[in-house]
Amino acid sequence: MPNERFKLIASVYLVLIRDNKILLSRRYNTGYFDGNYSFPAGHIDGNETLKQGLVREVKEEIGVDLESNDLELIHVMDRKIPDDERLDFFFRTKKYLGEPKIMETNKCDDLSWFELNNLPQNIIPYIKQAIDSILNNIIYSEREGLEK
Repeated sequence: MPNERFKLIASVYLVLIRDNKILLSRRYNTGYFDGNYSFPAGHIDGNETLKQGLVREVKEEIGVDLESNDLELIHVMDRKIPDDERLDFFFRTKKYLGEPKIMETNKCDDLSWFELNNLPQNIIPYIKQAIDSILNNIIYSEREGLEK
């Protein structure tokens, strides 16, 4: 039996910043960092590009319409955690249609704009690292073994 190829899990995140505020969603009832803030995000399904996956996830989670061509990759995180390895792709856009609102009330219990200089304490640690990297124009970062 041939060895199976190594596989990575790819996730995409939307970083919306306007008027010096950043949009964060609080996880609820998911079993993963519930009660902590993250970005609207999701995993890539088969047979879709990173941008297509983000457009789909953002529509499902916050009801906002994006155009793939408007998305700009601003950070990549290589994350090694117990059990698997992940590549996280963070995108921004200057244009979107609709006002962000909670669409999946069974997975999110808050969606708020936070001042960049007054972020909540309960941000998922790797998301906080990504925010710090993005604000400092760091395109690539790594994180190892700290959380699932």
